[in-house]
Amino acid sequence: MSIAQIGLSWGRAVASQLHIRMLMLTFLPFFVALLIWCVVMWFGMQALIDFVQQWFNAHNTFQSAGEILAMLGLFAFKAMVAPLVAMWLLLPLMIFTALLCIGLFAMPTINKHVGSRHYPDLEQRRGGSVIGSVWFSMTSFLLFAAVWLLTLPLTLFPVISLVLQPLLWGWLTYRVIVYDALAAHADAEERKALLRQHRWQLLFIGTVAGLVGAAPGLLWLGGVVSVLFLPLMAGVAIWIYVLVFVFTGLWFQHYCLAALEQHRQQAEPT
Repeated sequence: MSIAQIGLSWGRAVASQLHIRMLMLTFLPFFVALLIWCVVMWFGMQALIDFVQQWFNAHNTFQSAGEILAMLGLFAFKAMVAPLVAMWLLLPLMIFTALLCIGLFAMPTINKHVGSRHYPDLEQRRGGSVIGSVWFSMTSFLLFAAVWLLTLPLTLFPVISLVLQPLLWGWLTYRVIVYDALAAHADAEERKALLRQHRWQLLFIGTVAGLVGAAPGLLWLGGVVSVLFLPLMAGVAIWIYVLVFVFTGLWFQHYCLAALEQHRQQAEPT
């Protein structure tokens, strides 16, 4: 499938996103993700900040950070280093929570909405399951987390980071969402074939979604400025993540079902 098909799928996703049913769909994953993170921050946020601060003290990192901030004329922000690092460590888990909630609670509805309207004659072979979705998502995230941690020092080089980070998030996004996008219509072999044949197109869609999703991440990290506004910023950031991922789910759904339909047409004997 060509770039034109990616653009066509994007246009259909925009039209689908404006449907009242798809707009209302953002609330359930949002409330689930928000509840999870309210509990996490209430019981664990201060403990994580204390751990980071103790680690910095043990390794004399505050002095190095203070010298760098002093060179930049930002020495007053030295006290914010530990909370900022703690929030940076939580950011991948926060994004993954939103992705997982989209996969479990939104993608079945997205699949039904797009499939019934645009691909009513496409046979449903049901090669996916809820357990399979969770397992596929968790294994993908663990692999992503390992690569993300190994490449974290490269964020000191902005040019490399601007390329590497969106690609990592794009890979995780398409791995998590595509499984659910094809769960109802494709069997296991078709899903593997489509992931193999369209990996670069899917990575492109996921990377674009990752770039758009960077905005709520900046908002979340901005919570370091005021702990009082942290719950509000976290809530707004999670909702924007969910909104972006619902649209991304629609984009993947349109693209994957079109690719599946074309795949079956090519596989039919002439």
